[in-house]
Amino acid sequence: MASHGARGRGGGRPTLEEVAARAGVGRGTVSRVINGSPRVSDATRAAVEAAVAELGYVPNTAARALAANRTDAIALVVPEPETRFFAEPYFSDMLRGVGAALSDTEMQLLLIFAGSDRERQRLAEYLAAHRVDGVLLVSVHADDPLPELLSQLEIPAVISGPRSAAETLASVDSDNYGGARQAVEHLLGRGRRTIAHITGRLDVYGAQRRIDGYRDALREAGHAADELLIEAGDFSEDGGRRAMAALLERRPDLDAVFAASDVTAAGARYALREAGRRIPDDVALVGYDDSAIARHMDPPLTSVRQPIEEMGRAMIDLLLAEVADRRPTATRELERRQMVLATELVGRASS
Repeated sequence: MASHGARGRGGGRPTLEEVAARAGVGRGTVSRVINGSPRVSDATRAAVEAAVAELGYVPNTAARALAANRTDAIALVVPEPETRFFAEPYFSDMLRGVGAALSDTEMQLLLIFAGSDRERQRLAEYLAAHRVDGVLLVSVHADDPLPELLSQLEIPAVISGPRSAAETLASVDSDNYGGARQAVEHLLGRGRRTIAHITGRLDVYGAQRRIDGYRDALREAGHAADELLIEAGDFSEDGGRRAMAALLERRPDLDAVFAASDVTAAGARYALREAGRRIPDDVALVGYDDSAIARHMDPPLTSVRQPIEEMGRAMIDLLLAEVADRRPTATRELERRQMVLATELVGRASS
């Protein structure tokens, strides 16, 4: 008894022509069925699908992509050192959301680091060869040349957080301004009055918006923002530790700290304990991200939750829409979307 496996007449993979012959239709009809075209009758579709199953035919996605001038690949570009990517939960959560959104597609995801000049040059050459259909940019600083390069190459791109209020690329972000206000209003509601802020990197627009939210929440509550209570950080644990030590030296009377990330808050906690300050008895502490770090800290950290996985999924949705849009770049730019997702304060023992 003959069996039908994934072998054609020559012993290789079954071809489109062999599927067509088995189904009794033309090659073009088989192609339309495989590509999901509605211009095929139900009976013909059933015959082609039966032939595909009997022969074990597997569509050549690479050939289809080539014919459509597509690579079926998306690049997730992180212009940061690899050490930061693996140290901060923000990036793993973002990657999880992106991966989940791509799981039902035929797109491949490439993770590319571009934290050094050499890596950026290599990336520029790679992108110039149009080896990807689109790019997701995560953690981009104000002076980063990558967004402009993508625009020049007319490669669809989505950025995780705009570089400024005048961002030209499609972007997805959390409500940094509103999240900072939530943190400060929470601390004020707990009776704290001398509230310090450890910022993120100031060349990141999201960090700037968190400072704005911090200042406005204090001002609207009748407390002028004291610049001596603001210390620059860089979203890192070491940066949080250094900033906290500087704040304690400058304003030893502070009774609360809003840190720009949970990782920063972990560093601040270390400096507070070194100085003999109890959390929350002497100093209340609030972070940002609501990462696993917040839940496992001692005491557990109050934090502003930003929906990072949801942001990753939304970035993919926007990017795939741009990849599918074949209109001229100038036309698409008029409709580029800037999505802002809501944040939520998660209260825990640190405040």
